[in-house]
Amino acid sequence: MTLPRIRPPFAADERTQLLGWLDTQRAIVPWKCEGLSEADAHRSVLPASPLMTMAGIVSHLRWVEHLWFEVLFLGRPAEGPRFEGSDDADMMVEGIPLAQLLSEYEQQCAVSNEIVAAHSLDETGRHPDYRSAGASLRWMLIHMVEETARHAGHMDAIRELLDGRKGYY
Repeated sequence: MTLPRIRPPFAADERTQLLGWLDTQRAIVPWKCEGLSEADAHRSVLPASPLMTMAGIVSHLRWVEHLWFEVLFLGRPAEGPRFEGSDDADMMVEGIPLAQLLSEYEQQCAVSNEIVAAHSLDETGRHPDYRSAGASLRWMLIHMVEETARHAGHMDAIRELLDGRKGYY
């Protein structure tokens, strides 16, 4: 399921606009990875941030979706690399194929969308161990738009440094 790179309608309800903007930013992620070799997907081009590779960002975004919607919002167990090691463990993806990372991200986004569809935007998270779980679903969606857009911007710069490809739709 490749999300279309289209903006949400100018006049629509709040949920449609929030999910529309999030899906627009999510769709940039696989687009920026199109045609990348495995070597380039895992190649570091930022000396001070060696884990910030295209593959690392895809993995990070997958786990951030999981964290906010499954763990903090639904209160599911805090599992995954963000809870098992260093703060950057979710970007440690050496040897994991880009196609697998993109597939996992796509699947996680689908799970997140199902969660969002089933709950009120005013409902707050349920995980008892994290202060951030007190945020409303609306706040979490806005945060995910910001988080995804920020990293899509990183992907723009990294892709240009890798092979000169640039552009926005």
